Amino acid sequence: MGRVDPMVHAAMLKWPNVPDVYGWLKLDARGRWHIRNSPINQPALEAFINRNYLSDASGRWFFQNGPQRVFVTFELTPWVLRLSPDGALGSHTGIPWPAVDAVWLDDAGHLLVSGPSGLGLIHDADLAAASERLAWRDGTPATLESLLADKEPPPDIGIELAAGWRPIAAIEAHALGKRFGFVANPKPNDKEAAQPRP
Repeated sequence: MGRVDPMVHAAMLKWPNVPDVYGWLKLDARGRWHIRNSPINQPALEAFINRNYLSDASGRWFFQNGPQRVFVTFELTPWVLRLSPDGALGSHTGIPWPAVDAVWLDDAGHLLVSGPSGLGLIHDADLAAASERLAWRDGTPATLESLLADKEPPPDIGIELAAGWRPIAAIEAHALGKRFGFVANPKPNDKEAAQPRP
């Protein structure tokens, strides 16, 4: 398990068998939290969720709300990334995203970045800035038209980020969860449905 607030950890120890919650909390494609389809507009609550956002061994992400796990449904990915002017990435939770393993373009036109923390979606407000960072392998600037000219991106086109130049590869949106090990719409497994989490 990752780190949680000290008061959350204390509550987990005090009440270890609180049932999990499913279907209440959603992360949209712009990195906004929603409770029962209503956006959260309270900065303190958003910050609390962000600090206590974790995943389990099955790839299900959750907010550790005191002793209770509130599992998260995703519009697309577990992370939404912002691109700064220097090419650095940061997550919707405010955590820097310094390492980039690969960059992907899905069949719906989403620009995605994988790294040690998993898979993140580049925020749509940053796509124009991202397109200005497109480059061929030799460093020559590339255009969005070059990237989108064929069904799959050319193998020598990529994006220049603070972590360095990375080629952009094609991926199908429906395969994201399986490929990157996350569950977009978590449900209790049979064992959890039969008994509380220890």
